[in-house]
Amino acid sequence: MPATAANITKPLDPIPSEVERLAPRPYQPMAIVEAKPSWASDFELVAQQLRTALDNRMLAIEHVGSTSVPGLAAKDVLDVDLIVADPGADEAWYAGALEAAGFVFVLREPAWYEHRFFCRAPLPSPSPSPSPSPSPPLPSVNLHVFGPDCPEHVRHCLFRDHLRAHAEDRERYQAVKREAMRATSEGGETMGAYTARKDAIVREILDRTFRENGLLSP
Repeated sequence: MPATAANITKPLDPIPSEVERLAPRPYQPMAIVEAKPSWASDFELVAQQLRTALDNRMLAIEHVGSTSVPGLAAKDVLDVDLIVADPGADEAWYAGALEAAGFVFVLREPAWYEHRFFCRAPLPSPSPSPSPSPSPPLPSVNLHVFGPDCPEHVRHCLFRDHLRAHAEDRERYQAVKREAMRATSEGGETMGAYTARKDAIVREILDRTFRENGLLSP
């Protein structure tokens, strides 16, 4: 599906009955932590690992989500978009390479932008030389595979770039994230409940972003 203005501003809704679950999602702590300057360099290490694993056959690797926004508190999990030529037809080669690199193939959603989703638990951080104080592990990774010109990937990048440039929206979003995580944790609920509690402000910020980028009428 091409990334036209209409397709970017009117996202497809996932269809739960058409999600193909392949493996349990690795455990990720339900907690918001203060922003870590290391997230940027952690992403660069992950990106290099992906380039090596995939023999540079991907089209793009983008750091998205809250850890891609300096100063924004977030779950200690890197969100990464991996763009390949055809997520469906190319699945055999990239899925095998990613699994060999330690990623778990969690699900595929052919009806939702041909999305494939992989996770990786924290890994020891590479160190150039032996050290008595080992480096902290790289954070977990949520890896989303999309095709070129995918509207969902474009939304991820627009949202990230808006939050980087607009401190007021960044602070409002951070406050909602903290409250959503508090309520979800106290209620013993799942990550889906946390995401649902953020939905209204995400839609609000995206609407403003679309208008600023000329994708919707002012």
